[in-house]
Amino acid sequence: MSDILILKENRDFQRLYRRGKSEVSPILVTYLMKNNSNNLRYGITTGKKVGNAVRRSRARRIIRAAFREVAPSLKKGYDIVFVARGKTPYVKSSDIKKAMTAQFKKASMFG
Repeated sequence: MSDILILKENRDFQRLYRRGKSEVSPILVTYLMKNNSNNLRYGITTGKKVGNAVRRSRARRIIRAAFREVAPSLKKGYDIVFVARGKTPYVKSSDIKKAMTAQFKKASMFG
C-alpha cells in the first residue's frame, strides 16, 4: 500500500477536472487519468453543497474508507479524484464502495 499517494496540489486537481475521464453516480463523481509514475494517487473534494463542516468531514471519511478496501485491486499509474455529492454524507461506506466499484469497472481500472 506504500505506492498509494494523496493528491494535495491544486494544479493536480485542476488537471484531472479538465482532462480526466469522469464517472458519475448520485452519491459520487470520480475523475480518472493516467499519470507518468507507477503510483496510484488520489484526492477527495467536498464542496459547500455537501453540507456543513461535520457533513463534509463525514463524506471524506466514508470515501476514504471505501477507497482503502478497493485500492489493492486497482491498476497502478493513475490519478483519481473523488467528488462528494449532496447525498454522500447520508449513505454508508458500503454504498460508496458499491458505487466506486461500479465506476472503476466501467473505466476498466481493475488489474
